[in-house]
Amino acid sequence: MSQLFGTDGVRGIANEKITVELAIELAQAGAVVLGFENSNGARPKAVVARDPRISSEFITAAVSAGLASSGVDVYDAGVMPTPAAAYLVDDINADFGVMISASHNPAPDNGIKFLARGGDKLTDAQEARIEAQLGQPPLRPIGAEVGRVRRFSDAEDRYVIHLLKSLPNRLDGIKVVIDAAHGAGSAVAPQVFADAGAEVALIGADPDGLNINQNYGSTHMENLQAAVLEHGADLGVALDGDADRFLAVDHSGTIVDGDQIMAIMALALKEQGKLKDDTLVVTVMSNLGLKLAMQAHGINVVETKVGDRYVLEAMHAKDYSLGGEQSGHIIFSEWATTGDGILTGLHLAARLKETNKTLAEVSEVMTRLPQVLINVKDVDKDGVGNNGIVAEAVAKVETQLGETGRVLLRPSGTEPVVRVMVEAADKDTAESQAQLLASVVSENLSL
Repeated sequence: MSQLFGTDGVRGIANEKITVELAIELAQAGAVVLGFENSNGARPKAVVARDPRISSEFITAAVSAGLASSGVDVYDAGVMPTPAAAYLVDDINADFGVMISASHNPAPDNGIKFLARGGDKLTDAQEARIEAQLGQPPLRPIGAEVGRVRRFSDAEDRYVIHLLKSLPNRLDGIKVVIDAAHGAGSAVAPQVFADAGAEVALIGADPDGLNINQNYGSTHMENLQAAVLEHGADLGVALDGDADRFLAVDHSGTIVDGDQIMAIMALALKEQGKLKDDTLVVTVMSNLGLKLAMQAHGINVVETKVGDRYVLEAMHAKDYSLGGEQSGHIIFSEWATTGDGILTGLHLAARLKETNKTLAEVSEVMTRLPQVLINVKDVDKDGVGNNGIVAEAVAKVETQLGETGRVLLRPSGTEPVVRVMVEAADKDTAESQAQLLASVVSENLSL
């Protein structure tokens, strides 16, 4: 397992972990592994895009230098969403892509994320190969063999046309407020919604390099809730910094999360005959209410580990149509290789137009069960699966909850923490049982 790469590329504080030197070295290694090892002698080409945070400018320059100095032709798409970069890699048949972004993280952070041919996320094996290549001498072509850096001038137009082609119907008469998190979707999101016929109001769309995700976007919904009420909108669209996730707000200002959005879209795709094997792919953190709702409508639910990469792996394995996370990473495999917040928002708006219902009405397809999550710190997370006392306590709670609740104990991937999650028919029960299990974990697995 790679040590440098995390669950979504290489991330850290810009100029501290994500340095110019690291960016160049990663680009040079990526040129070998994703470019020349699979190019059959042809000169590789790569799409490079970034979010608008200030450090993305110098990191993009370093990545482009590393690629071009290795003999890769670079297509610089400028500020674009992560899913746009993924689409463009496939659209121009590039060998790979590089997205410079730290997604929903604050401005001082940044990240370097590689995309494989076709716009897919890298496998663990590919990431390990790039990391191993870091210690090897880089390629040093000369003369005409050096790569060129080109401005990808029609990148945004290509992406907008792609999004519009995906829609089953226009959005005329739908009023939308878009919160772009001062991020990569600030320009393209309002354009594509307007082109689709929606009336658009815009907040959180004045990126200055430092304000990305600051009090706006999918991790800060208050301003969008207020704006939806102020404008009398049908739908609020909350993106994150690189626009790969989406949460919604209905006309009353109520937040609609990723589980609810997936439930709505799963039914829509099933009605259209486009939900492969009548199956939805989610993570273990999705609310039990989603699973119960899908069962009631004859839709199977496949669960994966937490992380959209695992959702993607399960979708690829059986060519499933729809999957995602409660956090708003939602993947339509017909139209995207990764979560796409703008695409998801468009399709949700299209569903409202098609059904002539409010978002509150279509959200009634599922009832969210109260969910309580407690992080138990300073414990032996590796012992959570084989401690008899903990297992007995979990089994007792599960019996008490029955079919209207569930328990999930999940060790953190990065720190000595066990996450205790309990869902139940009412909040008090969820809270009390979560506290009980947290105490058992703390007492029996303490370091």
